[in-house]
Amino acid sequence: MTNTISIPDFCLVLMIGPSGCGKSTFAVKHFLPTEIVSSDFYRGVIADDETDQSATPDAFDVVHYIVEKRLKARRLTVVDATNVRPEDRAQLISIAKRYHALAIGFAFTVPEDICHERNKDRPNRDFGPHVVRNQTRLLRRSLKRINREGMRFVYRLSSPEEVNAVTIEREPLWTDKRQERGPFDIIGDIHGCATELEGLLEKLGYSVSISGDGADRRYDITAPEGRRVIFVGDLVDRGPRTPDVLRIAKAMVDGGTALCIAGNHENKLVRALNGRNVQVSHGLAESLAQLEQEPPEVVEELRTFMDGLISHYWLEDGNLVVAHAGIREEMQGRSSGKVRSFCMYGETTGETDEFGLPVRYNWAADYRGRAKVIYGHTPVAEAEWLNGTICIDTGCVFGGKLTALRYPELELVDVPAEKVYFEPAKPLVAEESKGEIANTRLNLSDVMGRQFITTSNGRRIGVSDAQSAAALETMSRFGVDPRWLIHLPPTMSPSETSARDGYLEHPEEALAYFRGQGVETVIAEEKHMGSRAITVLCRDEETVRKRFGLTTEDLGIVYSRTGRAFFPEKAQERAVLERLNAAMTDSGLWNALDSNWICLDAEIMPWSVKAQALLERQYAP
Repeated sequence: MTNTISIPDFCLVLMIGPSGCGKSTFAVKHFLPTEIVSSDFYRGVIADDETDQSATPDAFDVVHYIVEKRLKARRLTVVDATNVRPEDRAQLISIAKRYHALAIGFAFTVPEDICHERNKDRPNRDFGPHVVRNQTRLLRRSLKRINREGMRFVYRLSSPEEVNAVTIEREPLWTDKRQERGPFDIIGDIHGCATELEGLLEKLGYSVSISGDGADRRYDITAPEGRRVIFVGDLVDRGPRTPDVLRIAKAMVDGGTALCIAGNHENKLVRALNGRNVQVSHGLAESLAQLEQEPPEVVEELRTFMDGLISHYWLEDGNLVVAHAGIREEMQGRSSGKVRSFCMYGETTGETDEFGLPVRYNWAADYRGRAKVIYGHTPVAEAEWLNGTICIDTGCVFGGKLTALRYPELELVDVPAEKVYFEPAKPLVAEESKGEIANTRLNLSDVMGRQFITTSNGRRIGVSDAQSAAALETMSRFGVDPRWLIHLPPTMSPSETSARDGYLEHPEEALAYFRGQGVETVIAEEKHMGSRAITVLCRDEETVRKRFGLTTEDLGIVYSRTGRAFFPEKAQERAVLERLNAAMTDSGLWNALDSNWICLDAEIMPWSVKAQALLERQYAP
């Protein structure tokens, strides 16, 4: 009879048992050779003898090192060693926790005489029977407590027949939804504001119908073709209609048109409904009072729904993560108590602000991950991108608005709150630009050494050490303030030199080149004798401060495609910017674009505007 055991496709697997119990044979049968880290093998690597016990400390140094590197890279790893002492297992379990990997144990408790018999027939196993006897005793002594050591599961195999009957299946972790792809509509913290949620869903193209009352109250949500909602958590507390918000989310999840993650408020509400002693604060009283008006069976359904929510979703081939309070790169697609806590509560500095609230650590300022992270938890007046992360909790319950991010369009859609439902402890006002905090200082690790940059279309571009150093020198000596550099245009990419006599380039060869590269459409334009200029222009100084984090009297900047100041004289640049600003105002373009800043990728003509200075300062020397 087959015994199928399911394990996560990312975890640390510990083989546990005395020599001769069948651990190594089991490991080879069920795991790849590259996944198995054997203490015997590395003892042999170090001492040329797998039985040389004097090499054991060094061998386990290597084992632990390789285990760390594999878990860091999110690779399933199997440790083939006796692991019969609790302290030996504890070191490995500690490494697993450090890299947010579940630890799984296979304890081989086969009869001792079978181990002795097998060791007789194996070379390099001429140690006395006392070794196996001691190993067996150590294992038996620790079996009563083994389930409390920190391993997620421990599977006991007590006979050769049980060992041979095992089949192992690998399953993705519950957070690993990389195969799930959008388009998604990711909705920020709702906090019981069901009216605004209904309005936002309709604005996003979902049809919402309501029927019945009490236990029979139902929501029927029809999604636009192919789209799904992701709720970032904090559906409950503070607002007037928490049960209805839960009904909507549950109906959509059950119907396959939504995903939902746990927020800290759901976690606390579930604990309260489970009879745990929790402090009734931060809007919990409102949720409990509203749920008391619901039939018990409805409350139980909603409690079960909330209790089953997970910490985060890792989506879109690993390019998108949704977590309530955010998530660090090294936690994505992993599972541990620390991951769940960070996703629900974020990270604090241990200090409190003038409003008595914990000061939250700005993890997003340090984020450098490949995946875009969408989160909520800390209300902001406006959703802003920072290092590929964006907080979309815009304080609906505090009188702000309910915001959704459409993915992959990256378009923000919102509806205003009908009223202030709950007075915030901290006023919901527009924050200073996150860029002012995050971009004032250069993170040297972002630009020094060999770098890999992932472009918007998913391509990875390598930058060598020498290129990084040259770019840093150029930008630090000649470039404008990097906070202005929101766009650097590509340079020209001409076709190969013509093979025809007398021609540098020829249209027929150029078009043939593009056709060979798979380009089906080419737009040919007359070449203007101008100079490439990028102009970043703000409507007023307040926009300069809020959007770019700069305190200056300038309304913007004009720079070249290499990031250098276009105009040598500030007065000339200021005059150009003021004229452009006046044109934007007079034409009504600021209002038409609904923006207080703009970036123009243009040419300034005639080229001779810069020619004299170039001749004098660059070409003449």
